[in-house]
Formats: sequence, C-alpha cells, structure tokens
Amino acid sequence: MTRFPSDSDAPAAAEPAASSLPRRDFLRIAGVGAGALLTTGCVSTGAASGGFAGITPARGIVPGRARDGGVGHVVVIGAGAWGGWTAYHLRQRGARVTLIDAYGPGNSRSTSGDETRGVRSSYGDRATGELWTPWARSAIERWRAFEQEWAPVFRTSYFHQTGDVIMRATEEPFIKNTLALWKANNVPHEVLSGAEVRKRYPVIKTDDITIAITEPDAGVVRCRAATQAVAAIGEKMGVKLVISRVRPGPTVNGAMDGVILEDGTTVRGDAYVFACGPWLRKLFPYMENRMSVPIGVACYFGVPVADPRFSFPNLPSFNFPGVTGWPVLPVDSRGFRVRGAIAAPVAAAGAAPAVGPAAGAPAPADPAQQDPDTSSRWASQDRIDGARRFLAARFPALANAPLLETRACHYESSVNRNFIIDYVPGTSNAWIAGVGQAEGFKFGPVAGEYVAQRVLGITGDPALVAAFKLPTDEYEKRPG
Repeated sequence: MTRFPSDSDAPAAAEPAASSLPRRDFLRIAGVGAGALLTTGCVSTGAASGGFAGITPARGIVPGRARDGGVGHVVVIGAGAWGGWTAYHLRQRGARVTLIDAYGPGNSRSTSGDETRGVRSSYGDRATGELWTPWARSAIERWRAFEQEWAPVFRTSYFHQTGDVIMRATEEPFIKNTLALWKANNVPHEVLSGAEVRKRYPVIKTDDITIAITEPDAGVVRCRAATQAVAAIGEKMGVKLVISRVRPGPTVNGAMDGVILEDGTTVRGDAYVFACGPWLRKLFPYMENRMSVPIGVACYFGVPVADPRFSFPNLPSFNFPGVTGWPVLPVDSRGFRVRGAIAAPVAAAGAAPAVGPAAGAPAPADPAQQDPDTSSRWASQDRIDGARRFLAARFPALANAPLLETRACHYESSVNRNFIIDYVPGTSNAWIAGVGQAEGFKFGPVAGEYVAQRVLGITGDPALVAAFKLPTDEYEKRPG
C-alpha cells in the first residue's frame, strides 16, 4: 500500500472552477455551506460523515480522513456515477483530485448517460442481496439528502420519491427473499393482496396479480443531470476535471507510474482509480473475459395531455417480470419510462418455418457492439414493439402513446455478479472500481465513499473487501 504524504508535502489543491451560476447567485441560493465551499474548496458541513451531515455511515464506511491523517493526489478515470462520487468523497476527505473522462460527465456513451435511474433495495433475486440491500438503503438516504442540499442550488430536482411496487402473479422466491431482506434491514414496506393492488393502482391492468410488495421511500433519480451536478460540485470543491482519453502508464516496482492522455501528457498521482465502466475491458486485458457489456434500452412514451395519472407523484415506479418503469417526472417530462419488453407471440403451429443460413441460430455478436466507443445506441423496432406490447398489457390507456425518445447504454456484468473494488493486478496504488451489474448508478453516493476510503488506506469491513475482489473465474469461452 502506498503511504500518502503529509499535508505539508501535498501539492496545493486546484482552484475551484467557475460556477455555471453567477457567484453572487450561487452564494445567495446555497447559503453558508456553499459559500464555504467556494472560498475554501471544501464543504463546511458533514465532513466527518463524508459530506452527508446527520446521516448514519453506510455499512463498511469509516468516517474520517486518510490513514495517518495524510492526503495525496488521486487521479480518477471516469466521471460517471462511481467516478464522480469517488472524486467528491476523496476531496471531502482531504485529497487532491484530478478527474478525467473521455467524453465528459453524463455523455451519451456512458452508462450514466440515460435520463433516469431507479433507486430501490429489492434484491431478493440476487446472491449479493445481503450486502446490497443495506447499501441501497443508505444510498436512498443519501440521494434524498443530495436533493435537499443541491436541488435548490441548481434550481431543479434530482431525486423523486415515487415509491416502488413489485407485482407478481404468485408469491415467487424473489418476493419471499426480498421481504426477508427488508425485514432483516428494517426497511419500511407493505404487502398488498391482489384486490388491494387493483384498488390502489386502477390505471394498471392487474387481473392476474395476487401479491405486490411496496417500498414507499424508493424513488427515481434524473441520472444524467445528477451525474453532471456531482461533477460540477466536485469542481467547486477543487477537483480538477480533464476531458481526454487515457491509457494506463507503466507499472514500475509494483506501482503504476501515471496515466497518459491522448495528447501524450502524463498525469501522475499517488494513486489511481479506474471507474470507467465498460471501458475497463479496453484498458485492462485481464477484464476481457471476466465482465460483459450488454446494452440495455429504455423507451420514453408521451402520456395523454392534461392527464396526471401517469405522472409523478400520482404513480409509483413499477416492476413486473422482465420489465421496470416509472411515471413522467414533470421537472423535464422526458416521458413514461419502460425498460424491458413482452416477447412477440409464438408463431402458430403449421406456420412456414424460417429460412436462410441463420435460421434457428442466434446472430453472431457484432464486435462493434461490444465496444462503448463504436456501438450504436439506436433502439431496434423489435425492442420498441416489445415495450408497446407491455403497455397494451399493463397500461391499456397508453397502448397507442407516442414514442418520445429511446435511450440505450452499456451496462457491465461481472462473472461473479458483484461489484469490483480492488487493485489493478500487479500494482499497489491503482484500483478498478465498478462493474455495476446494471444497478451501479443508485449506489454511487455510497460506493464512491467506500472507494475513497479504500484508496486512502482505510480497509473497513473485511466481508466487503472479500466480496468486491477481482474475480478469478472467467466466462466460458465461446467456440471460434
């Protein structure tokens, strides 16, 4: 482990970047806390708890500064949900921070580039649920605090407490396991019968539903806007934001020696955090067969004019088998979101079989679609039609709703289906942080704090250290 230099040895923090708001307006709206942020480069409240005053530390999080009170220069690569929050928490704990992103926070190629993301703690379908549920609950609390502190500053809204409802035809294992996790973690929730579901949510067709479970304080975050806000706040705190592609520098005596920008400049720090989502496979060959980067598609539909039934706060986010979604958020009205689909009906018996060389076989993977720099994010008509079939089945009033836009992004899945927060192999000062399993965004405020403390020498909970290690298993190699 690299020992960080003392405060007296650390380079001076970069000057805070200029605000997108006039300085006097930022001060007037934000009050004393933001005023201190602007003048000192550090937030004045909540430093001991990672910037969230009055909030209980998340599992495995040890409040405080770097080990031995020292600070250093940390270079974070990737300004998405995890990278941005890691930079924020590193700065909060006294480190000097350079944040580098190839395209900028919340860009359309990034996993954090969608318009919205759900924030909930229902992980009864995950082997990682015991670890993820308490972290998700801490994340909800932090997103709520972020909304209270920063939404007035930016004159908008980020976190919407929609509540979340999971509806099923039977009390399947996902429902049972989620309820067990909620009870173990004292999560406020409800269990509804089919009759109660139909009474409470009349706009949803639920004739076959016999049980639903709700998490009333779950919600939805405007993720692109929030990602950009976290980066802007980081700049206010003194984080230096650089837009450039990077490649890892050489490893010398077990330590990474800098990262190299696309213009050939080497940026050196005491430690490096690679929180660059699907790009991890491009930067580290070790990751190639330990993570996959499928593409998920979300459709945003227009709702009937002057009909508030499908807008926040009149409808919760929802979960059906294979499909999630939520109401329109009026702050920017991107639309009624549907992610997932209902498959097309199976061809009737006796129908003419498919013909051609690829009949009955899946299409070979397109290498360009496995690369976040070259992949197309255009939603296929099949995906759009599947989302429409879902609306017709569950929200009949929206069956013919206009499609306003689609969003597509790579998400990352590791071979062990858990996050990775561990050293880059062969180094003592470089970290891989990410592989969010299509769930990583919501954990940003907590994961970023955990990564920051690990980088600064605070190990914390051994169970988390073990859980987030780089996997040694690999995906089964495909023939050819």
